[in-house]
Amino acid sequence: MTVKFWNASWWVELLARGLSPGDRETVLGDLAEAGETGNQALLSVAGLVIRRQLSMWRDWRPWVAVFGLVVPASFLLMGFSVSIAQAVLPATGRNLPPGLTVLVCNISLLAAWSATGGFAVGTISRRTTWISAIFSLLPCAFCLSRFHLHGLSPLCLLLFLPPALAGLYFGLRTSRIRFGICLAAAIVTTVLTIPHWNQRGAWPSNFMLSWPAWYLVSTAWRRKAPLRSGLHGE
Repeated sequence: MTVKFWNASWWVELLARGLSPGDRETVLGDLAEAGETGNQALLSVAGLVIRRQLSMWRDWRPWVAVFGLVVPASFLLMGFSVSIAQAVLPATGRNLPPGLTVLVCNISLLAAWSATGGFAVGTISRRTTWISAIFSLLPCAFCLSRFHLHGLSPLCLLLFLPPALAGLYFGLRTSRIRFGICLAAAIVTTVLTIPHWNQRGAWPSNFMLSWPAWYLVSTAWRRKAPLRSGLHGE
């Protein structure tokens, strides 16, 4: 393993994974034909990967995915995760919510917000998902290092991660979004926020965490429009 770590060819293959499959095969093939090996090949591939990654940020989607969704949503979802953990564990000294129904709604809302947010990230910016993942882990690491609540494990901050990762997985693998499913998910998510409407200052966070669901509705509607227009034209 130590030999591989210091082997330039191993790093060339690793960096080449940052390219699309077609580009990766072309680049590695060109390097083989040109006889470039070692540090020369490593610099060539690294320069190409950096240029390709920088070119992606000329589009608005990676910026929205990271700074309009991932970073603020990570902090808000961690806070909501902690509030649910406090409700489930009354030993923390906090009173249980008024009824099991509210608790179930809050858990469902956390799952809905997390899953639709992850799905939206995978849809908005597929090729820069790894950057989004890094910007999500940074707030998590920051809060985990400063978490001090009696009776609660720091891991309660991460209750949102499983549904978020599931949503991201399906977002990356789904090429076509079904309008009906997106609309149903957005409506359910919005309905689940109703108990929070009378809470002071809840509107900004509700909007921040709910807009990805309605963005997916808008995206599915736009993709459906050309097909609908074509059918009417016939």
